[in-house]
Amino acid sequence: MRPFAVAGLQLNISGRTSNLDHICDRVGMLMHLYPWVQMVVVSELATFGGWTGNALPVPSAVEKRYCDLAAKHEIWLIPGSLYESTQTGIYNTAPVIDPTGAVIARYRKMFPFMPYETGVESGTEFCVFDIPEIGRFGLSICYDMWLPETSRTLAAMGAEIIIHPTLTGSIDRDVELAIARSTAATNQCFVIDINGIGDGGNGRSLLVSPTGDVLYQAGSNEEMMPIEIDLDRVRRSREVGLKGLGQPLKSFRDRKVDFTVYDKDSGVSAYLDTLGPLEIMARGSKAGLAFGGEKHKAIPLDGANLVPMPPESDLPEVGAMKAPEVPGAGDE
Repeated sequence: MRPFAVAGLQLNISGRTSNLDHICDRVGMLMHLYPWVQMVVVSELATFGGWTGNALPVPSAVEKRYCDLAAKHEIWLIPGSLYESTQTGIYNTAPVIDPTGAVIARYRKMFPFMPYETGVESGTEFCVFDIPEIGRFGLSICYDMWLPETSRTLAAMGAEIIIHPTLTGSIDRDVELAIARSTAATNQCFVIDINGIGDGGNGRSLLVSPTGDVLYQAGSNEEMMPIEIDLDRVRRSREVGLKGLGQPLKSFRDRKVDFTVYDKDSGVSAYLDTLGPLEIMARGSKAGLAFGGEKHKAIPLDGANLVPMPPESDLPEVGAMKAPEVPGAGDE
């Protein structure tokens, strides 16, 4: 066995004020309750919410506080992500902090949630890191997972666990949950998908096994999700197949096809150029929006179509209304 204890923190996040104290307090409480936890993961942009006006250069005083927190509890800490300001623009960046309090990696989100996450640059480098005697971890942020090539690359680089902080408060969360499960199954790895609540998302954080099975799914409240996983399950699944069946990573390794769709000069993906610009959708029509004029006059109601109210004398007095009897009530 290669047991490793990881905990997700699904927290109520404000998009207007700093959440730094709250995050640090919850990490402290988590470690008080579950001192056996070795890694803590927080949701995307949890510290300040999703406003680029809070972007900071790195390293920063905020990152230093997280480093001190990791060192205090001797844990690996992925405190979600923060907007990072640089001379070339703003990035959505997640630090990886080891139990000594050192930042060993920073991952810049490759696919900002366009066309909504405007003003944010795309990262270009994958992030995997090793925990001695445990295994290799990969880092992915929110919308990255919607592009399956990102997760497949992490798996091909040897990642056995994909850590996935997200900020999803939209109606497509159900779809994202399906993507998290399929990512785990097709790459035969653990997926730790941590969302926030409040301004930080609509919850339902998800811990998924290498077979795509749900180990735990949170609700829509604040939750601590500590769990011990065995990384030998990843190796076993990749060697003998998902539940003894499909072996997708070996099939990908042994492929005969060269995916020319990734060669921009091949012409294979010319269809994609017909889809128009990447921008926020417009209204499908303007029907019902041009108020005023004859065509928007109120339509008089036909009295024959109205449901008549009973005479006042037939209405029971409020005090006379009785609650329905509950079977068995008063039998004791």
